[in-house]
Amino acid sequence: MVAAILTGMAFEARLARRTGLPAVCATGDAAAAVAVHRLLEGGACGIVSFGIAGGLAPGLQPGSLVLATAVVDEDGAVYEACQPWHDRLRHALPQARPAAVAGARIPAATVGDKARLRALTGAVAVDLESLAVARACQAWGRPFAVLRAVADPAWRALPTAAVAGLDGEGRIAPGAVLARLVADPRQLVALGRLAWDLGRALAALRTAAQAFPADLLGGGPLGLDPAQRVRDVA
Repeated sequence: MVAAILTGMAFEARLARRTGLPAVCATGDAAAAVAVHRLLEGGACGIVSFGIAGGLAPGLQPGSLVLATAVVDEDGAVYEACQPWHDRLRHALPQARPAAVAGARIPAATVGDKARLRALTGAVAVDLESLAVARACQAWGRPFAVLRAVADPAWRALPTAAVAGLDGEGRIAPGAVLARLVADPRQLVALGRLAWDLGRALAALRTAAQAFPADLLGGGPLGLDPAQRVRDVA
């Protein structure tokens, strides 16, 4: 059995497939939960949450890689990442910062939202799919890891046009973006900054995918023995 990768956006999935591992796109917490359960039912030995994230820690620049030590819920629940997987990925990607990642159900769009989430969870970054991955893998007794690249940093708000432009299948809907720009042309500058930052994040993910350990197998070089890789759940 091999690991599978879950992303929230279609372009992230295309990069993720460069690892040689199967990748599925599901946008947001609810869709991600369904997708992860299907992957685990289908025999995946564990899940890697992969893609972009919002920055929460002030020092994290766009393009910074974060390798989660744990995923933290806004309600205070903590889901520890699989240590052998974390160690193997840390070895392959020494530039990644090991730290907690927050799992959110809606985007942390404003600078205030990000500051609140940082104070609440202590996490350095936030995304919308990792919490679903962590919960499902805990329920199934399977390992998980989270590798994310910061796109929008802590000091920069997400333009509403960018949030509105994402459809339910993880693709950008140009019509929705254009409609928001027509309503508020001032967002054009913010979208330009976001595009630049997103380019840096995608470059970091592309590099990470090329260095990614493609042999995420139970009992393999990640140090998982058969008892660790799967626990039967009644």
